[in-house]
Amino acid sequence: MAGEAVRLAEAIRTDRTVLRVDDFAARHDLPVRRLQRLFMEYVGVGPKWVIRRYRLQEAVEQAAGGPLSWADLAADLGYSDQAHLVRDFTAVAGVSPAAYARSVR
Repeated sequence: MAGEAVRLAEAIRTDRTVLRVDDFAARHDLPVRRLQRLFMEYVGVGPKWVIRRYRLQEAVEQAAGGPLSWADLAADLGYSDQAHLVRDFTAVAGVSPAAYARSVR
């Protein structure tokens, strides 16, 4: 079971199209609740947390790469709107995406 959890966490890390737990579970033919239990037991956090973390890492990479449309990035990362991305990013990084982008240039 631990190997399966590691394989699934790696799949989330490497597949930037993973945006939702239910879609990911269906793609791997797992009930959502089983996926959640598996992650909690062997990863220590839920799959939603892992997906969110990698989405935010993608946002950080994009922000460091130069000027971009935050609204387009939010949509690409599966956020409902730009404000949602900004809230998540700020909660994790301590600064807004725009402030982070300015600091790394």
